Amino acid sequence: MAQAAEPPSGTRDFLAAEVHRRERAFASVRGAFERYGFEPLQTPAFERLEVLTGKYGDEGDKLIFKILRRGEHEASGEADLALRYDLTVPLARVVATYGNRLPMPYKRYALGPVWRADRPGRGRFREFTQCDIDVVGSTSPLADAETLLAINDALTALGIPEFRFELNSRRALYGLLDAYAVPESLGGRVLITLDKLDKLSPDAVTAELVGRGLAADVAAGLVTDLAGSDNRGDPERVRKQLDGTERGRQGLAEVDRLLALLGALPAGRVAFTPRMVRGLDYYTGPIFEVTAPGFPGSIASGGRYDGLVAALGGPDLPASGGSIGIERILSAQEAAEEDSPGLDVALTVLAEEAEPALLALAGELRAAGLRAGLYLGSSGKIAKQLKWANDQRARFAVLLGPREHADGVVTVRDMGSGEQAQVPLREAAGDLRRRLSGG
Repeated sequence: MAQAAEPPSGTRDFLAAEVHRRERAFASVRGAFERYGFEPLQTPAFERLEVLTGKYGDEGDKLIFKILRRGEHEASGEADLALRYDLTVPLARVVATYGNRLPMPYKRYALGPVWRADRPGRGRFREFTQCDIDVVGSTSPLADAETLLAINDALTALGIPEFRFELNSRRALYGLLDAYAVPESLGGRVLITLDKLDKLSPDAVTAELVGRGLAADVAAGLVTDLAGSDNRGDPERVRKQLDGTERGRQGLAEVDRLLALLGALPAGRVAFTPRMVRGLDYYTGPIFEVTAPGFPGSIASGGRYDGLVAALGGPDLPASGGSIGIERILSAQEAAEEDSPGLDVALTVLAEEAEPALLALAGELRAAGLRAGLYLGSSGKIAKQLKWANDQRARFAVLLGPREHADGVVTVRDMGSGEQAQVPLREAAGDLRRRLSGG
């Protein structure tokens, strides 16, 4: 295929079957979120550049797709707008703009495309869809619990088997550093390295910790307690260590409160995972990731981020939220041809004089909520038109040739069995509705 005919690098075309599959997935997620009272929010595809820059760190800012100023500024390369990088900064802007008009706590969900000027690769796109939920304005652990429960129901609706929430707390992470006497100056770098326990061997992580300046015995003890033989670590031993520090006790209390609130979930669905590290720049309380067999990395994540809305330009409000990695899930799940619904009725065009009657019949069927397609090709051959009907996965085909038109009847063909029956034209719509309903 010529390069000019391909979509831009890092983007994709979605043909009918994939569009239908994605829309059903989005509908499942949307339905789960709305059952919990989250309200939809839609924001523009682009924001003012100053709204986005400085919110994602130096590396994140480099990935913002900028839009050149129009008119005389285009030649200068100066930008004033940018495609949205995520759905969180737009949420902060909306809260800052409409805060006095929003119900508080504000529960919103957003499903929509975002853009990153990233290097495309396997599973890495420059345009992709995010599915977010957030609660703004609540310090209650119930907000964290509702977030996890809504994500649990959405993943269940998506057909994900045996997924697991790995739960931790930022306070517990810093309590962990206190318990193992990790110098404050090394804390952030140590946690970044510990976050690699699901990617690197325990020995490699230990070596990196020592390379960062941690004493060898401390590094070995940390990795042994956090990784263990199954990479789940020894939570009970870590609990005892955390119980000896103030921040550790606070973190454990957050984790245990959330575990209690989620007690109705299936056994093993949520587990305290002290090695799990994420989002240290802005998370302030409970944090989580979701993993599932057969899926690479995490398929959902989130946590409490009190203070982030203010940092993003909104009011100083507490917040908690999460995001489902819908693209990762859809890429891993096998698509089937049946993901695209076929026609209920395919209407063949075999006689010019019958075309008005065919259009009228198609209108009746569509008005009844059926998917009816009219053959629009140039061939008048019945074999080619039946092949078209079969390609459309039609359940029934209507044949209306010159003889049928003269007699005021149509031939209804069951595309599965090949059986045919003649029906008066004026009764054809009702007859097809009955056949499709099993009557």
